[in-house]
Amino acid sequence: MKKFKKYFSVMSGVALSLSLAACGPQDDDTKESGNKNEANKSNELLVWEDIMKGEGIKDAIAKFEQENNVKVKMVEKQYTKQIEDLRLDGPAGTGPDVLTMPSDQIGTAVTEGLIKELDVDDATQGIYTEAAMDAQKVEGKVYGLPKAVETTMLFYNKDLITEDKLPTTLEGWYDYSKGVANGEKFGFLALFDQIYYANSVLSGYGGYIFGQEDDGSYDPKDIGINNAGAVEGAKYIQKFYKEGLFPAGIVGEQGINVIESLFTEGKAAAIISGPWNIEPFTKAGVNFGVQKLPELSNGKNMAAFIGVKSYNVSSYSKNPELAEKFVEFISNEENSKKRYEITQEVPAVASLASDPVVTESPAAKAVAEQSKFSVLMPNIPQMNEVWAPADSALQTIATGKAEPKAALDQAVETIKGQIEAKHSGK
Repeated sequence: MKKFKKYFSVMSGVALSLSLAACGPQDDDTKESGNKNEANKSNELLVWEDIMKGEGIKDAIAKFEQENNVKVKMVEKQYTKQIEDLRLDGPAGTGPDVLTMPSDQIGTAVTEGLIKELDVDDATQGIYTEAAMDAQKVEGKVYGLPKAVETTMLFYNKDLITEDKLPTTLEGWYDYSKGVANGEKFGFLALFDQIYYANSVLSGYGGYIFGQEDDGSYDPKDIGINNAGAVEGAKYIQKFYKEGLFPAGIVGEQGINVIESLFTEGKAAAIISGPWNIEPFTKAGVNFGVQKLPELSNGKNMAAFIGVKSYNVSSYSKNPELAEKFVEFISNEENSKKRYEITQEVPAVASLASDPVVTESPAAKAVAEQSKFSVLMPNIPQMNEVWAPADSALQTIATGKAEPKAALDQAVETIKGQIEAKHSGK
């Protein structure tokens, strides 16, 4: 039986050898120089970390260098773009030994031969939550270790609405918004013209991206973006736009900037966003709170995507064994906890779910609670063909240019065509 696999909680219970070329006696000086160069190479690692997250692993890097007599150079790069840079820098010999990426890129990276399979035992895998570890596997093989987990949640402005007045259902937020929205100020806002956010409604009504077999593998031929549940969810989304409860400016590429500005300026009582906005909203002085997403009219909770960040070893690494050792070290419980304390990225280590350092954080608690209802983002290469057509369909729904059924049918037709053209036989 196929299913879009649910995970009951990300945070709570789911739980160098170098071959040297032979040289003749007359090449002794060259050989000695070459050996020194090779030795230096074997004691160096280049690590690509996410932007503004390097501080979280500095101490761990220093400890790893000392314990292993190595030199680790860290460079910060936008984590969603690292795979693009690896395609060029890897073959050129200037790429990293270790990189970080979102879980939905794992399948593509494996298919293109960009990252190596890791030889990690069951005990090592067992420290992470089931969902986070599953996100690192392709056909049962492990290609990374989880760094952090994230999912969307509800941010609300405490100066505009107090916790005891918060609606617990999406319908409640709809009613609240009808009494607040006036073209300048708004109640509840979400980027429902993007599948990343809209999936929380569509999947809550029974829609799904790709069907799954009982073993957890995805079937790219089984697309559920236009099934009855998805259409029902899209119709529900549509009324927020039709009735002017969402401003026209939040549709399209600039939507994310508009929605964040409205919230920061105190013109929106609540929005759906993710942990990445904790620091910006705090720095902006917003008196905000966070909660899991609300329930739907069918009694089910909105089911957001779970995203998993990971550390992975480049296939172009000159020191793959050392790189793998670093990945295991940097992702262990001690270093995951330290990284959380500095970066506030929710760790994927299961035992940290009950650690006071984590549980005292409202954001971490909200991520943990929402994760009970969320679904893992598909990590197969075919997922790349979903984003643009699905977003396009949702935008035509939001702007009234097409009805939900027709728009979603067209999206699926486009997705299937692109999968056939780009992934034929896979």
